Amino acid sequence: MKYYIFFVLLLVGGYKLGKLIIEGKTKQVFDLPDIAGHCLLLNKDRITAGDGVKAHDMEGKAAISNQTNAKVFEILKSAGIKTAFVEMVSPTAFVSKKCDMVPIEWVTRRLATGSFLKRNPEVPEGYRFTPPKQETFFKDDANHDPQWSEEQIISAKFNVNGLLIGQDEVDYMRKCTILVFEILEKAWALRDCALIDMKIEFGVDTEGNILLADVIDSDSWRLWPSGDKRLMVDKQVYRNLTNVTAADLDTVKRNFGWVKDQLDYLKPTIHHKVVVFMGSPADQEHCQKIAKAARDIGLNVDLRVTSAHKATEETLHIMRQYEDTHGALVFIAVAGRSNGLGPVLSGNTSYPVINCPPPSDKLVQVLKYFKLLLFM
Repeated sequence: MKYYIFFVLLLVGGYKLGKLIIEGKTKQVFDLPDIAGHCLLLNKDRITAGDGVKAHDMEGKAAISNQTNAKVFEILKSAGIKTAFVEMVSPTAFVSKKCDMVPIEWVTRRLATGSFLKRNPEVPEGYRFTPPKQETFFKDDANHDPQWSEEQIISAKFNVNGLLIGQDEVDYMRKCTILVFEILEKAWALRDCALIDMKIEFGVDTEGNILLADVIDSDSWRLWPSGDKRLMVDKQVYRNLTNVTAADLDTVKRNFGWVKDQLDYLKPTIHHKVVVFMGSPADQEHCQKIAKAARDIGLNVDLRVTSAHKATEETLHIMRQYEDTHGALVFIAVAGRSNGLGPVLSGNTSYPVINCPPPSDKLVQVLKYFKLLLFM
């Protein structure tokens, strides 16, 4: 008797799927055996609330969530945020760097609402936090994700993919969390929408880097058009439902689709320029490094050679030409020795001026000497 074994090769977006790493309420995560250090996240047509107590199938949600997530991460990546997101590869899936997740949910709030009011009933709804309030919650469904302090996170000594989560790591994630919120808050303001609060998660990749990871979609935030709670277009609409009908689900899906479409308008083309002034051609190598760093995050850069000491009027004339033709400007001054280029520029413009002289061999030697003294 002969036995035949048949293997089914599962492909998504042209990627061969490996083992199922983990399955959650709204997504599956698969290994990608052909791409080391990467995985594929496949969204489900499923919406849940209350730690999964309330759950419904919602046809089309997977595609909407996937596109929303991709657009949000592209906005954040263009702003220089380090993320695990790589690319959307199918209507319902995207490729990500493989991460072990830090078991903490990072929440940022601009206005007091939702669970914050339950924990702080003496605070009126709509109380505005300036700066935004940050909260952290330990991911534990069985105990309804209890709120944790910074001290609890550090004391837990989480070892995530070989990285011990200590004070420095917590500080980085906290700063990144507020930065993510403020970027998206300002972006949504362009569409007259108020970002009320949001939650994000971080992971550690195989090289030990902390990255913004998981998913950011309409399940992740509260969003109020015109700042009006009655117009909310987020998952809170679903949370508030007691008896969920097909019409209710259509409304929620329509809201999610609207959010996904609005994200196309959140990356306006800004007529901007970073102008690097160098005192002499000898500074060009240092200036090229600055230009590369700026271009890597999507900025337009010009390099100009001019001496504020020998040709002050020419320097100011070049600067005024940029002021007349660009709405968003940053000047970077690179000059050695006298180092007077930065002060000349900053004294004659209202635009930001960053002074970044090239390091000299003598300065490097002095710094090494100071370092030696510090550790003797």
